[in-house]
Amino acid sequence: MRDAHIFKFTPVVWLLPTFFVVTLWAVFLGLDWINMSPRFLGILPRTMEGLVGIVCSPFLHADWQHLTNNSLPLFVLTMALIYFYRDLSLKVLIFGILFSGVFTWAIGRPNVHLGASGLIYVLVSFIFFKGLRTGYYRLMALSFAVVVVYGGMVWYVFPEVDPRISWEGHLGGFLTGMVMAFVFKTPDYISEYRYEWEHPDFDPKSDPFMRRFDENGQFVNPPKLEEIIVDYEEEMGTKSIPLQINYIYKNAEE
Repeated sequence: MRDAHIFKFTPVVWLLPTFFVVTLWAVFLGLDWINMSPRFLGILPRTMEGLVGIVCSPFLHADWQHLTNNSLPLFVLTMALIYFYRDLSLKVLIFGILFSGVFTWAIGRPNVHLGASGLIYVLVSFIFFKGLRTGYYRLMALSFAVVVVYGGMVWYVFPEVDPRISWEGHLGGFLTGMVMAFVFKTPDYISEYRYEWEHPDFDPKSDPFMRRFDENGQFVNPPKLEEIIVDYEEEMGTKSIPLQINYIYKNAEE
């Protein structure tokens, strides 16, 4: 599939990430306004009341710093996801939230887990591994850009790096994104062709110019005039277009 028909900057590329981030801020400000803690909607591992946090926890944050730290990466990575993987973006976001949340609920420490960082790890992991799997130069460049900007985040999937963070959520997001990169299929990306010889099904024998070279790559004398006319008449179907081709031969010393 031509990449020009896939990579299009439409309003949804920035509207959905904007709506997502605005929702995070609205929830935080709303809970702060009514002086209510978000902990009751967070993930409390291996408890029935903690199941609601699988869906709700990405929209909840403990404080201003927690929220601001997650807002910009979430906005940028969601934009990249929608622009480069439009057909998969909703699947990645929905399943990323669900599976990373289930992972956190299953193995997490008996504390309340909040925040969109698990989803951020989903996006980083998916964009990185999917770009490498496609082998397409634009998506591979995106993968390496993600590594340069967010590569340091990988350390926070390990226990005891920072006891204040949910490394379980980070690890769950990272593994979820990696699995989806291998499971979800993308089209075969093909650049726009400018010349006939760039097509993968190009046959040199069908090209009048390429037929002037032998199997060793040496230029051979052109055929007689009538032979060329026959060639062109065959390629043009039933239409008979008279051609007049004049060859001027010179000695090699001239």
